[in-house]
Amino acid sequence: MRRSPDVSPRRLSDISPQLRQLKYLVVDEAIKEDLKWSRSVEDLTSASVGLTSIEERILRITGYYGYQPWAASYKRDERSRESPAPAEAQMQAGAEGGGRVNRCCWKCSVTQVKKIFWGVAVVLGVCSSWSGSTQLAKLTFKKFDAPFTLTWFATNWNFLFFPLYYLGHVFKSAEKQSPKQRYRECCRFFGDNGLTLKVFFTKAAPFGVLWTLTNYLYLHAIKKINTTDVSVLFCCNKAFVFLLSWIVLRDRFMGVRIVAAIFAIAGIVMMTYADGFHSHSVIGIALVVGSASMSALYKVLFKLLLGSAKFGEAALFLSVLAVFNVLFVTCIPVILYFTKVEYWSSFDIVPWGNLCGFSILLLTFNILLNFGIAITYPTLISLGIVLSVPVNAVVDHYTSEIVFNSVRVIAIIIIGLGFLLLLLPEEWDVWVIKLLTRLKVRKKEEIPEGNGDIASGLPNKSRRTRPSMSSFAH
Repeated sequence: MRRSPDVSPRRLSDISPQLRQLKYLVVDEAIKEDLKWSRSVEDLTSASVGLTSIEERILRITGYYGYQPWAASYKRDERSRESPAPAEAQMQAGAEGGGRVNRCCWKCSVTQVKKIFWGVAVVLGVCSSWSGSTQLAKLTFKKFDAPFTLTWFATNWNFLFFPLYYLGHVFKSAEKQSPKQRYRECCRFFGDNGLTLKVFFTKAAPFGVLWTLTNYLYLHAIKKINTTDVSVLFCCNKAFVFLLSWIVLRDRFMGVRIVAAIFAIAGIVMMTYADGFHSHSVIGIALVVGSASMSALYKVLFKLLLGSAKFGEAALFLSVLAVFNVLFVTCIPVILYFTKVEYWSSFDIVPWGNLCGFSILLLTFNILLNFGIAITYPTLISLGIVLSVPVNAVVDHYTSEIVFNSVRVIAIIIIGLGFLLLLLPEEWDVWVIKLLTRLKVRKKEEIPEGNGDIASGLPNKSRRTRPSMSSFAH
């Protein structure tokens, strides 16, 4: 029994007759209202009020010395003023929690809207830069028939990757570092010893060769066939990446991606059949398929040998490829010039504007492709490549004699569909199953309002039943 303040102690044997009267204790309605929430953990305050009422009644029966009922009721009222009622506390907690959830949802929605907005901008940039560089290369070859020299010239512009990254680091990062410090930190990507001569030849040089072959085969294919076929066939590199990753990297097997790879192969065959099996078309298709294969091999080997790279490390790596190009590839255009394989009579006839424009567009494309994931989703970036196909088709329709027969159109659609299937995430089937399950659950939960009212009234009746005193025996 709890003792009230300012009360003198009394022996329990003196009040034993009065304690026998507890068996006849009847709980009034006020106490029942106070005690009906006592089983809930969240309504302990109301339960304590009910227990206090029981103690008051015991003290009234026993005639306990010094008991002042008005003092206890005053303290109870004061306690109830200090602490809010359970319903009010729940409403306040719910309001605070709801406000927090609303703020989080607002922040998430704003972030997603920004990502989608930047994604649309990046998609447009990737599409315009890739299709623009392809069309400008086609235009350049009418005056300057030197695809390897153009490849060498454009690859030299990769040297700007690391300086451009460092400028972004200076403007954005809070902890600014000197170029030397940043360079040393990014060099850790190549190993503990940094970028040594051995690392340069074993890890950078092979990728420099693959980079040069990818661009050269792509540009050489533009000389043979139209830009629409070149751009759509290059989209097959996504399927080649999946096949090589499955074989070399032991990536997860996905049936939908196997279907996409089959679509890509079928599209290549149909594209070859579209213009007939002429020498120029077959050679051009073989060149662009080889370019797509070199691109896929570059990506898979990079993941196998070097893993994933941060933005600074990727920028440094691409700049190193430019250094390799200057040191070891420069001799090849010179040899081709003197052997008159790629020959021009005077440097005055070289369209420097086209060469620089192509290099800038290709540099922009690679910047968006490698660093666009910082501001948007990777899937949106990949969409820019496949969207360049209709852009090139429209340009070819007005500038060349391309014939869009049924076979070519079906091949373009099949390759594009295969490319889109390859953009599906690995757990897309799990997401679809969860979505269907949620839809089924929502349909089951949609009960008519009348039944809902009847069902909701049952627990209210059970709550209003008279509580048993055995619940409070201890």
